[in-house]
Amino acid sequence: MVPWGVRGYSLRKVKTIPDPIASFYGLEENDEKGRPCRGAACFVARHVNPERWREACLGRALYCLGQCFAAPAAPEPGLRPLIRSDARTTVVLEGLLQGPCRTVRDYKRRGGFRALERALGLGPEAILAEVEASGLRGRGGAGFSTGRKWRMVAQAASADGDKFVVANADEGDPGAYIDRFLMEDDPFRLIEAMAIAACAVGATKGLIYLRQEYPAARSILEGALEEARRETGHPIDLELVVGRGSYVCGEETALIRSIEDERPEVLARPPYPTERGLLDRPTLVNNVETLASIPWIVQNGGAAYHAMGIGKSRGTKAVSLNSLFRRPGLYEVEFGLPVRRIVEDLGGGLAEGAIQGLLIGGPLAGVLPPSLFETPFAFEELAAAGAAVGHGGVVAFDERTSLKDLILHVFAFAADESCGKCTPCRLGSRRIERALERGELTRADWEDIVSALGRTSLCGLGGGLAEFAKSLSRHYPKELARCLA
Repeated sequence: MVPWGVRGYSLRKVKTIPDPIASFYGLEENDEKGRPCRGAACFVARHVNPERWREACLGRALYCLGQCFAAPAAPEPGLRPLIRSDARTTVVLEGLLQGPCRTVRDYKRRGGFRALERALGLGPEAILAEVEASGLRGRGGAGFSTGRKWRMVAQAASADGDKFVVANADEGDPGAYIDRFLMEDDPFRLIEAMAIAACAVGATKGLIYLRQEYPAARSILEGALEEARRETGHPIDLELVVGRGSYVCGEETALIRSIEDERPEVLARPPYPTERGLLDRPTLVNNVETLASIPWIVQNGGAAYHAMGIGKSRGTKAVSLNSLFRRPGLYEVEFGLPVRRIVEDLGGGLAEGAIQGLLIGGPLAGVLPPSLFETPFAFEELAAAGAAVGHGGVVAFDERTSLKDLILHVFAFAADESCGKCTPCRLGSRRIERALERGELTRADWEDIVSALGRTSLCGLGGGLAEFAKSLSRHYPKELARCLA
């Protein structure tokens, strides 16, 4: 039996949060339903629908609707991307390729919950061993070893024995819409994976932290959770918590504070959430795509998963291509294929215009120029080229986006979304944006602020912003020089 059932806790569902906490967030209730998106994928496609882009730039910014395949985006229920697999074995998109699966009966017909049954028979130690053997790394951006994180939570002491599993469904990187469609079209895979994770680490309760910008996912998950409790025969104690619009809540310490109705600033570590997380209990935080790999690994074995990929990048990864590609959509690929194959063979190149570069894994990562498209799509290999796997969003931009405009957009995004805890992130990002806009940004200021962002930021927002800036200095030196005073 899965050890669910939290004892003595009541996680508050606060409808009206007081200032200064409420002022931290960017959305009011239902605020996402009528506003266009201002994310990076929509920014580079602004010429497609200038009127919609102008509307997106009015008032408070909304990043991102998870509709980057049809940018610039406004809420359009029912719009679906192209979904294909280029991997030898499809792992995370398997359910999506078969079409939406939103009932327990259909999920079981496809073999759902067999992995959970096998996990219950294996026991915690054997589950941990399979996840460790798989070489699976977190798909949310950091790329941390999943098996190692699970082991840390399993070994962590809790005064009352309670631990938590949290699904990070705050897919905030503009350009990424992988988790959105995993939740909307294959919700029971996430539920099954969380139950397996709970069994492995000894968790007593699970929570899904969902971004408010995904209203369809919210209603689908609510129905799936209710049906799972009623129909599976397992006492799965899962709760859905909906965010209020904050990019930084994708960082696990900020996410946990948001669940606790605290101001969701990033916390210094250690201690890590694996030791002291939600309600000060050991907490496992994995993003949706990471968890979506777990049922396959349990069913087929960690060694089979490890057989795919290269180096320290094992298995497969879903990537989401933006609307400027000839064939935008979701693709599952095996780690190690050249980026050029993703761009040209899968995406078909750009529908029009000449590609100037790629933002892979969100705007807060290095820009990859066309001269480096032979780089293998893998963690260390992309890092060596000054880029990143990140969450897997692939945003191409063409000659209609100048380097200056791209810098202004990315630094404005970072300034809008900073939690305010780090001085370089809070003040430096806005300083670069405004000085560049006025034509007063000197190379000395650029280098000083970028250096401070890279060395002193608490989380990936400031650090990723530094990587973005450094990649421009490295790969676009002449264009950057023309932007500086």
